[in-house]
Amino acid sequence: MLKKTLLLLSIPVSFVYLKAQDISVITNTLNAYSDNPINGTAKYNAMAGSIGALGGDISSANVNPAGIGVFITNDVNVTLGVNNNKNTSTLAGKSLGYKLDNTDLTNSGGVMTFNLGDMATKWKFINIGVNYTTQSLDNYVETAGNPNIKITSSPFSATPATYSFQGHAYNRIGDVSKTNFTVGANYDNKLYFGAGFNIHNSYLSQDDVANFQNLSTNTVTTFDKQYTNHEEHSDGFSANIGVIAKLSNQFRVGLAVETPTWWNIDRIYNQYYKDDSYYDVYTENRRLATPMKATLSAAFVPSKNFALNVDYIQGFTKPKYKEYGYAEQELNDFFSNSYKNSSEVRVGAEYRIAAFRLRGGYAYQGNSFDNITLSGYNNDGSKSDQSFSNLLVGEKNIIGAGIGYDFKAFYIDASYQNISSKYTSPSLFGVVTDPNYYTTSGYYNPSGTELLSDAYAVSKVKNNRNNFFFTLGWKF
Repeated sequence: MLKKTLLLLSIPVSFVYLKAQDISVITNTLNAYSDNPINGTAKYNAMAGSIGALGGDISSANVNPAGIGVFITNDVNVTLGVNNNKNTSTLAGKSLGYKLDNTDLTNSGGVMTFNLGDMATKWKFINIGVNYTTQSLDNYVETAGNPNIKITSSPFSATPATYSFQGHAYNRIGDVSKTNFTVGANYDNKLYFGAGFNIHNSYLSQDDVANFQNLSTNTVTTFDKQYTNHEEHSDGFSANIGVIAKLSNQFRVGLAVETPTWWNIDRIYNQYYKDDSYYDVYTENRRLATPMKATLSAAFVPSKNFALNVDYIQGFTKPKYKEYGYAEQELNDFFSNSYKNSSEVRVGAEYRIAAFRLRGGYAYQGNSFDNITLSGYNNDGSKSDQSFSNLLVGEKNIIGAGIGYDFKAFYIDASYQNISSKYTSPSLFGVVTDPNYYTTSGYYNPSGTELLSDAYAVSKVKNNRNNFFFTLGWKF
């Protein structure tokens, strides 16, 4: 793993507007703040999150809060998640792989039901659900070097020289959590309504570092990308509403709408210089609205022993930052020009054999970007314009499978989930961002050396996640 040594400074922090973004800012906007993860109970994960017209599971509040109205008994549960995340990055024919493992209580919640059957009304139940989910954001992508890529240091550097590229790493640690407060209602066992309010919290720390070899001295030094390491402490909120209609005993349909998540992000980051001070630490605040989504669901339940559900999720808006200055304007321009409203399809099924439950599911999440053209390095170190259809994030395929056993008052579920995706990861780009040459978006090391590049080194990354979930629940 690439590592760096930081100078610890006790300096005042201030709010400053910046030009040029680190690529990781765009990536985190999508998969840390705007993502729609399939992360809930073992049943929910086994069915690939496809439960929008079925309900009856605490995690259904993430897809359609009307699913809470389907409950007819009180329910509490807790889920243990065992997660494995592997990235394999390939550049110029060389591949590097890295694994991360994490074990945590990833989901817990409960539903309290109020039976209205004795009140001579068609309203059968009013239910209240509370659910908490957490997911690790840890992700490490290390890319092998290509000595054919050579960069000459800035003439303003302490000791100008030519450097060859020896490797790069994006390293992110952190987690994101979501708390649902949901009210569901059952009308005449035919219509189910729900509304939820969601509180989001996140913490992440992001590094962007590269190794370069000085061709004059043959020494290898680690360089830090301008404005990294950065940390973000964030909180946000969203809401969703939904309805499920039982058209007959066999067919059900559902519709749900979720507002954007309005995030308030406090950032701490390093700004580097071409002199002995090396870097200062600054803070700033950003506000982000993620895409609004709608979910259309249909379910087929031919008997009490079998259920099949299909969900279609469509985004309607684009990520948008509140513009305090050029940095947020630059981000909004990028998403306005390159982001496309993503869609997702989920299919899940459950089969019951007495007290046993067999479950399976598949989900497909589309890419969030149109084709993007940028200047990239070729394997021989030359530069050319290159077009990418899966830059930063790629299509995801999610496969789920699981079993369960119902002990009447208690139940236990287990599931396996595989998430795979392929995307291209750009790095090394950094140019002058101030007409007076005061700031750049390049790479720096403690000796005062600055490296600028008007092209990207673009690696191919294969991400594979193998997750196991175990849920213990109590119905009363």
